[in-house]
Amino acid sequence: MSLLNTILLQAATVAPAKTGLAQAGGAIGAGIAALGAGVGIGQIGKGAVESIARQPEASGDIRANMILTAAFVEGVALFGVIAGLLAIVL
Repeated sequence: MSLLNTILLQAATVAPAKTGLAQAGGAIGAGIAALGAGVGIGQIGKGAVESIARQPEASGDIRANMILTAAFVEGVALFGVIAGLLAIVL
């Protein structure tokens, strides 16, 4: 966590013309993207566990689809976090 703080402090000294409101918006956007991904992956896991409990013979297919969907959610969340951090830095 201290590495991220160091990067953000360096960015603030390099580009001081950036307004505080834009930096706050980027930070809030990155946080919301991370929280959304956590909630989404939790819902995916919950649904997968419930469906495996109801149909144990389909556990292989359910698990494969769960991993693929979680990877897509993580990819979208990564883009959201990067966009939020770029709003802070640039």
